[in-house]
Amino acid sequence: MSGKDYVEKDYYKVLGVPKDATAAEIKKTYRKLAREFHPDANKGDSKAEDRFKDISEAYDVLSDEKRRKEYDEARSLFANGGFRAGGPGAGAGNYSFDFGDLFSGSQSANTGGLGDVFGGLFNRGGRQAQPRRGADVETEVTLAFEEAVDGATVPLRMTSQAPCRSCNGTGARTGTTPRVCPTCVGAGTVSRGQGAFALSEPCKDCRGRGMIVDDPCNDCHGSGRASSAHTMQVRIPAGVQDAQRIRLKGKGAQGERGGQPGDLYVTVHVDPHPVFGRKGDNLTVTVPVTFPEAALGGTIEVPTLNGPAVKLKLPPGSANGLTMRARGKGATRKDGTRGDLLVTVEVVVPQHVTGDALNALEQYREATASDDPRAALFRAAKGA
Repeated sequence: MSGKDYVEKDYYKVLGVPKDATAAEIKKTYRKLAREFHPDANKGDSKAEDRFKDISEAYDVLSDEKRRKEYDEARSLFANGGFRAGGPGAGAGNYSFDFGDLFSGSQSANTGGLGDVFGGLFNRGGRQAQPRRGADVETEVTLAFEEAVDGATVPLRMTSQAPCRSCNGTGARTGTTPRVCPTCVGAGTVSRGQGAFALSEPCKDCRGRGMIVDDPCNDCHGSGRASSAHTMQVRIPAGVQDAQRIRLKGKGAQGERGGQPGDLYVTVHVDPHPVFGRKGDNLTVTVPVTFPEAALGGTIEVPTLNGPAVKLKLPPGSANGLTMRARGKGATRKDGTRGDLLVTVEVVVPQHVTGDALNALEQYREATASDDPRAALFRAAKGA
């Protein structure tokens, strides 16, 4: 991307967000627009494809804190026709120097500043354009509950910007080649006087590329970039949780001029399970037990996820809501070990009691008539 793009394109307007929008607001808006104008959802619609490119380019800059700061500073400096020297004596001398050099030593390497902005955006000193890292790409995937617990390999169809295959990234029609820009002699930048200063800025004739395309490629229209769609197999690690964001280094958009590729960020959504739940690395399950089992105790059988059932010892007098633990039957952790299965007891009260069961319960009620479970409650209430 040339420095001209930074100055002239209003990326906030492209995304439809205010200039003080938070990173979360920018990300949310980008996701909504990307889904709406994605080429896969608008096949054959060239306007939607162009809009998708603009949206991706805007997000590429505004989602990166450092690049967004450079972009804001550059637009602020050049909004009124460029930086103008002020103060008494400005422009009095017959000398010039590079603006980036003016600020290169004024701040520490840790703080950056205007020198970094001009050096990074406009390639001060007439040097050739530097390699540029590819954009980060974001996508989403939905997994079954079992896949999230044990891990899964899923196919992801990706669309990103890459060198145009028709022209190999040159921007020129097949059989032709770009020519060196006569204005900047291939440097991509020119010096423009501003009083006492000589400001290095992108060449307007070649848009900072250093080359001029007289016969542009029919597919990329001279930009050298095109949307590339491909399917990749991505391994989602075991134990991933709902809404977790996974970074896959080097799986994003290809870089420019030999730059490194960007990263791929995958947001995972997990479908709920009809029986099991999740608490961190532990799985949860609610198991119904009868009143005699809860009162007298016993051994109950409990299902596990993708494995044989386990038997747990239910202690006598187990209250409704009691939680027991089956160790090593939960979700897989990063180190390969597994969490636990948390088993919550739910005492089932029969809806219809007849015959011998009814007689037995009546006898039980008579035998325990002197035991009032609410006595302590009333004593506490009176004491309050």
